[in-house]
Amino acid sequence: MTGAGTAAPDAGVLRAFGVGESTPVPLAGGRGLSWRADAAADAGAAADAGAAADAGAAADAGADAAAGVGTRARTRAVVLRPHDGADVTDWRAELLSHLGHTPAFRTPRPVPTRDGGWRSGDWEAWEFVAGAADESRVTDVIRAGRAFHRAVADVDRPDFLRVAGADTDDPWRRADGMAWGEEPLPADPTLDRLAAAFRPVDAPAQLVHGDLLGNVLFAAGHAPAIIDWPPYWRPAGFGLAVAAADAVCWHGVAVDRLDALGAGEPEWRQLLVRALVFRIATLHLVGAWDATTVARHVAVVDAVT
Repeated sequence: MTGAGTAAPDAGVLRAFGVGESTPVPLAGGRGLSWRADAAADAGAAADAGAAADAGAAADAGADAAAGVGTRARTRAVVLRPHDGADVTDWRAELLSHLGHTPAFRTPRPVPTRDGGWRSGDWEAWEFVAGAADESRVTDVIRAGRAFHRAVADVDRPDFLRVAGADTDDPWRRADGMAWGEEPLPADPTLDRLAAAFRPVDAPAQLVHGDLLGNVLFAAGHAPAIIDWPPYWRPAGFGLAVAAADAVCWHGVAVDRLDALGAGEPEWRQLLVRALVFRIATLHLVGAWDATTVARHVAVVDAVT
């Protein structure tokens, strides 16, 4: 994440994304970094800014209708958030600007700037989609995640995901590398237990969403919306295992549901081990692995080791 902080996007950013007369308001969630701007106040600019994304998405209209998405209005709400760097931001926006939707999932479309780019300063913009996260619906989250992973299964690995985790200062990328034996683990008895349970994983790697549980929005009459995609290059089941582990560790889902959540997923137990290492190593790297977070993970670690 770039250094835009939590301050609202400035007038130049708003104009760039076609919402220049709007007053942005902060959105709940998203680590306090996301802002909503109502494009209705600058309808002509919004239509211009949305034209490229709408053209790219035109082929999806039938699938979107089947999914309950309907026709997107020209005057729409826009979500602005600090971007993750040029490479990942532009790549993700290009892909999601035309990715086909199904009745099982949808994604917001990126909003281009007036000059056709995907960034203005430190900011990117996405169309606002209705819905709310519900971490208790982990089965539905996993179902939507599977559908999304099928949709991106044939997309080539982007260059920025060829950089070793050790070569970045991003704690999530580094922890991902640790979970897959590409970087040494921090010294910790819980991680030592999990590392002792490592076994080879034969499932092929592909693009996955690495933070599904709180980033699937549910709304009546609409397909689940998958937002805020942090891409990783791992077996598809890894993203689902992260969601399952998060649900048990943080949201009160019973630990005895773990096996059922991964029913039919190859190498599920091993993916859970890797998911736990990913999350625990991240907590180490951000200085948040303490007695409280240890206690949240004990039951799941016991279940898989």
